[in-house]
Parts: sequence; C-alpha cells; structure tokens
Amino acid sequence: QVQLVESGGGLVQAGGSLRLSCAASGRTFSNYIMGWFRQAPGKEREFVAAIKWSNGGTYYPDSVKGRFTISRDNAKNTVYLQMNSLKPEDTAVYYCAADSTPGLLYRTRASSYNYWGQGTQVTVSS
Repeated sequence: QVQLVESGGGLVQAGGSLRLSCAASGRTFSNYIMGWFRQAPGKEREFVAAIKWSNGGTYYPDSVKGRFTISRDNAKNTVYLQMNSLKPEDTAVYYCAADSTPGLLYRTRASSYNYWGQGTQVTVSS
C-alpha cells in the first residue's frame, strides 16, 4: 500500500508559477508510474503529467506541454509538478496518483491509477 499527500497549491496570477509536491510513503514503488491529474467543478478528471519512477521518463498532454514539468526525488520519496505560465483554465484541484501495475504505455485514464492523494487547490486569476 502507498500513501500520497499533496501540498503546494494556492492562489496565483495568470502567468505565474507554482510547484506542487507529492510525498509518498508505504510499500516500495520503484516500478510505479506516478501521475498528476486535475479536476475542475463539473468537469472530468484530466491527466496532467506522468513519470516512471525507475528511470525518470515523462509524458505530458498537449494542454500543459512546455509549461509543466514533473520530476521526482528518490531520497525524499517525493514527486513534484512545476507549473509555469499558468492560465485561468489551469484552475482545479490537483491530485497525485500512482499506477502500481503499469502497462507498456503511459496511461492517461484516471481509472488506471490505483492510489490517490487528497488533492490540493490551484486557483489562477485572470
């Protein structure tokens, strides 16, 4: 079992930056894929970024590519999401997630991830 706790959300102006953190604990997860998702009120949970813990490989959707960066610190068992050039449409609750049984491809469906944090609110003003 893995426990995930997000932090770092807040209120920021459009064009600003935030760094989210996801502290992981529990069973070993060196073969996991770690992901970030976001969900705004009335909208579907949306894939934001993923990283393979073992080798640091990353994957992003077009909506955040070039603006967001996912990374991990092995010593701290922590995954980060650096968000730059924030837009009002980035406003959402951001969730850290873990896929303990990754397939051959990075998966973008929320249902593919079996561990979740409680979320942290990010609000971007226009």
